[in-house]
Amino acid sequence: MGLNIPLISGKVPPISALVMSACLLVAACGAPSGRDAINDPFEPANRTVHGFNKAVDRSLVAPAARGVGVVPEPVRQGIDNLADTLGLPGDIANNLLQLRLADAGQNTLRLGMNLTFGVAGLFDFSSAIGLAGKPTDFGETLHVWGVGEGPYLELPLAGPSTARDAVGMVVDTVFDPVGRALPVREANAARVIRLISRLGDRNRFSATVDSVLYDSADSYAQARLLYLQNRRFQLARGKAAGGAEGAGDDAFIDPYEDPYAD
Repeated sequence: MGLNIPLISGKVPPISALVMSACLLVAACGAPSGRDAINDPFEPANRTVHGFNKAVDRSLVAPAARGVGVVPEPVRQGIDNLADTLGLPGDIANNLLQLRLADAGQNTLRLGMNLTFGVAGLFDFSSAIGLAGKPTDFGETLHVWGVGEGPYLELPLAGPSTARDAVGMVVDTVFDPVGRALPVREANAARVIRLISRLGDRNRFSATVDSVLYDSADSYAQARLLYLQNRRFQLARGKAAGGAEGAGDDAFIDPYEDPYAD
C-alpha cells in the first residue's frame, strides 16, 4: 500500500531540467520485452523496502486509518471531496501536457462547479449531475510522451511503482499547482486533507489491502503483480495495446483495483 506522503515545499530546479533528466534516467533503465513481463532487477532491495512498508502499515498506517474510519461518514465524504477538488488543477495541467483537451475542459468545468455550487469543494456537485472527473498524473504524461515504464520499484511509504511513475510522483508533488499557488500554511493544510483522504481509502479497502499484505503467501509478488496489471490497464484506457505495457482484451483485470491510484 502507499500513501504518497507529500514533500514540504522549497526551492526546486527548473521543471524542464528536472523532466529532461528524469526521462533520460527512465529511458536508460529499459523496459520489459513482453506484454505481461515483469522488469524487476532490484527485487532484493525492493523486498527490503516492502518489509519496511508492511511494518509501517501495521504499526502506524492501519491504526490511523481505523481512526479515520470512526469519523462520521458525511465528514469523511466532505474530506474526500475536498481532496478530489484539490487534485483537479494538477489533473488539468497533465491533461494539457498530454494534449487531451477534452479531458482538460471537463476537469476545468468540474473544478469551477465544485468550487461554486459545491461550496468550495465540500460537495461533489459535478458528479451529482453526471460530470465525471478525468484523473491523471505526470506518470501518465510521460507514458503519452513515449517514455517506457522502466523497472519496477517499491518506494518507502509510497509503495508499488515503476521508474517512470516514481519520476511522475516527484514532479506532481514538487510542481503541484495548489501547493505552489497557496501560502505555506494553506498549502500544508491541503496536504493534510489529502493525507486524511488516503487514510480513509486505506480504511475503506482494508479487507483487500490486508488480504494482499498479510494473507498472501508472497505479499511482495502479489502487490507487484496487481500494481503492474492495474497500472498498465489504466494507461491503456481499456483498449487493446501491444508491447510491454499493453493490457489487451484478454488481459487480467484484478477486482482488487489499486485503492490508492489517482
